[in-house]
Amino acid sequence: MTKLVAALFRDDFYLSTTEAVVTAIHEDGGIELDRTCFYATSGGQPGDTGFLERLDGSRIALGPTVHGAGKDVIIHRPLEAGVLPVVGEKLVAHIDWPRRYRLMRMHTACHLLSVVCPFPITGAAVGEEESRVDFDMSETIDRDEVTAQMMKLVEDNHPIYVQWITDEELAANPRIVKSKNVRPPMGLGRVSLVCIGENSSVDSQPCGGTHVSETQEVGAIHISKIEKKGKENRRFRIRFGTPTSTP
Repeated sequence: MTKLVAALFRDDFYLSTTEAVVTAIHEDGGIELDRTCFYATSGGQPGDTGFLERLDGSRIALGPTVHGAGKDVIIHRPLEAGVLPVVGEKLVAHIDWPRRYRLMRMHTACHLLSVVCPFPITGAAVGEEESRVDFDMSETIDRDEVTAQMMKLVEDNHPIYVQWITDEELAANPRIVKSKNVRPPMGLGRVSLVCIGENSSVDSQPCGGTHVSETQEVGAIHISKIEKKGKENRRFRIRFGTPTSTP
């Protein structure tokens, strides 16, 4: 029987390792742990990669982590077939921190874009090199001006933190959800609000992803392209660095 996993990343985005105990092994080799710092693919953000370190020092390399039947099930997927741990085995989980940190910076950049462009979000995908956010909008907007406004938010170095509300509170306040097509993760009893600025002065929106703790950590970003994807849909592509530089 699958046990509820302690998803440590929900309370500490900077936790990169944790001791854990194997609670289940799936037929396809997927591994469940009693606790994990690995974020599972959700909301447009890819799942964490990394490795599991066994007591003998050997490692099990992991591909992107995913959810199982529900958000309370997190499955760590070995990259290659080989010797698997056994239920009850103790090990240490290590995420690929440089990759995670880039995704945290990128995901935060997407939030900043939603502040500059306050339109309903119809889709999004967070990547290590480039992210995209789709908006329900027909307005023409200058990408350099959007970049300048986003960089102003970065340079002002606003704090970023999480507040928790109940599923019932979110259901009673649906307008705080910016996404038009994707609902925030519910069913676990609480929902995280990602807040930017003192007392949420810049932004506050439900999101289960991982983010940096202050906007200056995002670093240099820019809008590389704005694409028309229909009469009332615009796709914004975000990249690290300046338009003429590399990350």
